[in-house]
Amino acid sequence: MGAYQQAAAQIVEAVGGKDNIVAATHCVTRLRFALKEEGNVDKEALERIDVVKGAFSANGQFQVVIGQGLVDKVYDDLVELTGIGRATKQEIKDAAEAKLNPLQRAIKTLADIFIPILPAIVTAGLLMGINNVLTGPGIFYEGKSFVEVHKEWADLANMINLIANTAFVFLPGLIGWSAVTKFGGNPLLGIVLGLMLVHPDLLNAWGWGAAKEKGEIPVWNLFGFEVQKVGYQGQVLPVLVASYVLAKLELFLRKRIPDAFQLLLVAPLALLITGFLVFVAIGPITFAIGNAITHLFVTIFDTVPALGGLLYGALYAPLVVTGMHHTFLPVDLQLIANTGGTFLWPILVMSNIAQGSAALAMMFVAKDEKLRGLSFTSAVSAYLGITEPAMFGVNLRFRFPFIAAMTGAAIAGMFITLNQVIAPSIGVGGLPGFLSIVPQKWTPFFIGMAIAIAVPFVLTFVFGKVRKIAR
Repeated sequence: MGAYQQAAAQIVEAVGGKDNIVAATHCVTRLRFALKEEGNVDKEALERIDVVKGAFSANGQFQVVIGQGLVDKVYDDLVELTGIGRATKQEIKDAAEAKLNPLQRAIKTLADIFIPILPAIVTAGLLMGINNVLTGPGIFYEGKSFVEVHKEWADLANMINLIANTAFVFLPGLIGWSAVTKFGGNPLLGIVLGLMLVHPDLLNAWGWGAAKEKGEIPVWNLFGFEVQKVGYQGQVLPVLVASYVLAKLELFLRKRIPDAFQLLLVAPLALLITGFLVFVAIGPITFAIGNAITHLFVTIFDTVPALGGLLYGALYAPLVVTGMHHTFLPVDLQLIANTGGTFLWPILVMSNIAQGSAALAMMFVAKDEKLRGLSFTSAVSAYLGITEPAMFGVNLRFRFPFIAAMTGAAIAGMFITLNQVIAPSIGVGGLPGFLSIVPQKWTPFFIGMAIAIAVPFVLTFVFGKVRKIAR
């Protein structure tokens, strides 16, 4: 009998019993359940279990936060106690996905594509932030950058910039790998497809506008039909659609070509047909759609910046609850590719910090020691960009901290939007997020951070004292 069998038994009972569990697995910190009916879960009983630090539902999975290291032991005892088979993460995802509606499936698909490449993008953003510190004028010296004064650092800054830019320059390669994998194709073909879209023989996408004005866009002449030789650096939609076509075409060919000829025919035919479609139709159409999406957001935030920042700041946390926040990562990347920076991602930072501040206030309001400890650790996590423990373990549980965080994020979002704060890259969505902001906008960004810290903390503290939270 394991040391955590009693806790495992309590968790099983709280999630509706063994008969309500379709499958169960775990990740680094959480138990992940595919349940028959999530309505059978007793969340209050679940939260009273000592080892449980929070619980929430996302993408059709019910997840119970346990903690790193401890979750393995609880899961082992849960499997032994219930006799359910050990499931893989993919099996849990497949079981959960069957219960989703079309919109939820679309959102989950985007999440499954972008979450695996997020570490590369965030790392690139942090490195670009370091380069910004070294090359930004006025940070250390009046009117001059650090590398202008200390020229021996210039080449190091240049190398850091090259390393950081790689993930963004070859972003279609990363997306191609992840998207083709998600759609059931060969991930190596996805990499080739993505890199094909940024081949050096193609006109750089960032130079497309200038080339168009000069009438100097190079073309292929295909039997009298001209096709622009344009690359898609930093673009999201072209490679997403192309990856879907490539994966489905590969699967189609594999079913119809004999095994003896698959190596010679499947990959060449799939890549050739997809490549032709990309340059002739998919690329130009999705490139135009991407530009239209960018223009829409830019127009809204240029026309009514206060309203745009206020609404996005207020609504980002509810979007996280529904999982719809994943749909905005491609928009951020599209904005960076088309305009050189995103005004949406800095607002995300405000929302994350606000959730952490509301949770931190709960540490001073709550009387229950477990809740106080959870409030502190989840606040630290949110300040470093991971908000789920704070949102699902503390703030949503009592509601008013969540509303207080939304209020603080809305005010902070409005302020930084009015001050035209932008990020040329995506980094850590918490206190270190300033590294991804252009240095000229650090001052309004730090003021926004102060708002996102102070407003939720004060509101949560005051309401908490009025409501006399005891647990």
